[in-house]
Amino acid sequence: MAVLKPALEQIAEDIDASFDALLAVAGDPRDRLIEAMRYAAIGGGKRLRPLLLTATAGMFGVDRASAVRAGTALEAVHVYSLIHDDLPCMDNDATRHGKPTVHIAYDEATAVLAGDGLHVFAFEVLSDPAMSGDPFVRIELVRTLAMASGANGMAGGQMMDIAAETASFDLPTVTRLQQLKTGALLAAGVEMGAILGRVPPEGRTHLRGYARDIGLAFQIADDLLDTEGDEAVAGKALRKDAERGKETFVSLLGVERAREQAKMLVEQAVQHLASYGPEADVLRAVARFIVERDH
Repeated sequence: MAVLKPALEQIAEDIDASFDALLAVAGDPRDRLIEAMRYAAIGGGKRLRPLLLTATAGMFGVDRASAVRAGTALEAVHVYSLIHDDLPCMDNDATRHGKPTVHIAYDEATAVLAGDGLHVFAFEVLSDPAMSGDPFVRIELVRTLAMASGANGMAGGQMMDIAAETASFDLPTVTRLQQLKTGALLAAGVEMGAILGRVPPEGRTHLRGYARDIGLAFQIADDLLDTEGDEAVAGKALRKDAERGKETFVSLLGVERAREQAKMLVEQAVQHLASYGPEADVLRAVARFIVERDH
């Protein structure tokens, strides 16, 4: 964890500063919207997705400012998804990161618009020439994040998650659900870091393997936290899946098998990085942190 703590602190600081600079209050009737976007985006969350992006980009000598900019776009999509996920029509949650959710702190209409605004903001950031002087890099970043965000990624996984409330899913279906809902944006972080590093698609196979394994390990750890965690530490409501009758990795595998599966996936993820030296230590540490975290 020695390498991870400063990396987490630095990325949190960098992403907050980036949102602060890029989401300036307009000084007109749009202010409430921008303030809600800032409320959701600044000062919360583990910033794992931008950390994966900057750590991967750093392995290939990418300028940190460019990596942080791309990480801000990725985090904006993640934050928008949480705002919408917390709405009464979805999970109806009152707290997120230990503070009131956006629709509670503001109102439902503002929360919907704040999510919409952050979604579009992500693509404004990536498509801006300030992101990269190479238009091919910009379009590949845009496409990667778009694919990870829509029906073939996070939104598709969220739809499957809603369907899980009234259907009985087997293990392959739950695995697919989580690969889309949770894994897609985590994988996008690694992929986008490699794109910035000019790694050709055929050279990303091992990085994609790493991303796939940590994505599943992350969700298994999340299911374990939902079953055994402390709401005060987690900063959000727990045990919702069981109350709604949803199948999870824990309900299908049991606590011990789920824990063993998560550990196996982490070791497998680390193996995918065997061809790298110390430059991949943050990625290795992220993989191990995923199964050790308490929130």
